[in-house]
Amino acid sequence: MNLIDGKKISLKIQENIAEEVKKITSSGKKPPHLAAVLVGNDGGSETYVAAKIKACGRVGFNSTLIRHPEYVTEEKLLQTIADLNNNSDIDGFIVQLPLPRHINEHKIIEAVLPSKDVDGFHPINVGRMVLNLPCYVSATPYGIVQLLEHYKIETSGKHCVVVGRSHIVGSPMSILMAKNTTLGNCTVTLCHSKTTNLSDYTRSADILICALGSPEFIKADMIKQGAVVVDVGTTRVESTESKNGFKLKGDVMFNEVSQKCSFITPVPGGVGPMTIASLLKNTLLAAKKEIYP
Repeated sequence: MNLIDGKKISLKIQENIAEEVKKITSSGKKPPHLAAVLVGNDGGSETYVAAKIKACGRVGFNSTLIRHPEYVTEEKLLQTIADLNNNSDIDGFIVQLPLPRHINEHKIIEAVLPSKDVDGFHPINVGRMVLNLPCYVSATPYGIVQLLEHYKIETSGKHCVVVGRSHIVGSPMSILMAKNTTLGNCTVTLCHSKTTNLSDYTRSADILICALGSPEFIKADMIKQGAVVVDVGTTRVESTESKNGFKLKGDVMFNEVSQKCSFITPVPGGVGPMTIASLLKNTLLAAKKEIYP
């Protein structure tokens, strides 16, 4: 079993970004500027946004955090987005998901200018990805692709099974793995909560990407010997083993599955850090106007 070290690769990518930022600022231009909008005080969202802001400082980006209470109105949040769209100093921004139930997430996502949508969620960016046009690719799928590339994992002709069909991970991941590109050309099966006999599909996977949000759902008897396993799950569960009273669990039962697979991502330290690295790469592209002039 080979451990896919997302933290190590993410830091290397961030070092490269920091070098490029130095070149930008030494030429007299402003550093890239990423803004994050956080609604409420969900523990997981707080942690993710804090990590993103910290990473901005590490690579030399400017960053802005805009907070709203959980009871913020949809109209107020849309106004915040409009202000960010019109702020020429902001190169890209994210609205941390999930949002409270009284807010329509799709309406919020569509309100973000595609040219500033560094999360890659806007329908225009998703559509451009499908058509193989320049775009901001969703940060988590983009990070997974970079992991596979770094570890020189062969994808062409392989059977890739993606478990989970969210518009943030599962659906774009299935598209990326099927594309006629150097890192792609898989035969892809997209499974979800209504898939019958799920284990029949997961056991046939050469590459298994799990994005269910169901802790330790994938057991050893659900994968085949030598499979590549990418665990996207990050569920906070109560734990007496940590000072803060919780622990992050992936969708894969790591101790079991790691004995059977060829490559596996840990949780934490696998996909999560690569999501942040991809977000920074998208923001750098936005600042350089390389996707939308």
